[in-house]
Amino acid sequence: MSRYTTKNIGDKAEQEAVKFLEKNGHNIIEQNFYAKKFGEIDIITTKDEIYHFIEVKSGENFEAIYNITKNKLSKLYRSIDYYLTTKKIQPAYCVDAIIISKNSLEFVENISL
Repeated sequence: MSRYTTKNIGDKAEQEAVKFLEKNGHNIIEQNFYAKKFGEIDIITTKDEIYHFIEVKSGENFEAIYNITKNKLSKLYRSIDYYLTTKKIQPAYCVDAIIISKNSLEFVENISL
C-alpha cells in the first residue's frame, strides 16, 4: 500500500489542472512561482491575451474551494503584484481556481476577495 503525502496529492492535482488548461486553450507560462514572503502562485497561463493566475485545490469533494480563504486570496494578490513587478509587465489578468475532487474538476473563473 502506498502512502501519499500532501505534496504528492497537490502535485498530481496540479498536473491534472495543467492538462485541463492546455486542452482548453491556455498557454502555460509558469508553475509554482514563488513570490518571496508572499507565497506561491500555482499556475500562470495566458489565453486570449489575458493572464490567468490559478490556485489549485484538491479534496474529497467540491468543499476544497473553502480552503481558498480571504487570507489566502490576499497573499495570492500580493504574489501577483510581485510577479508583475518582477516581470515588468502590466497585462489584463484574472484570478481563477481549479478544484479537483475524486471524480471531478471544476474551473472557477474570476474569484475575488
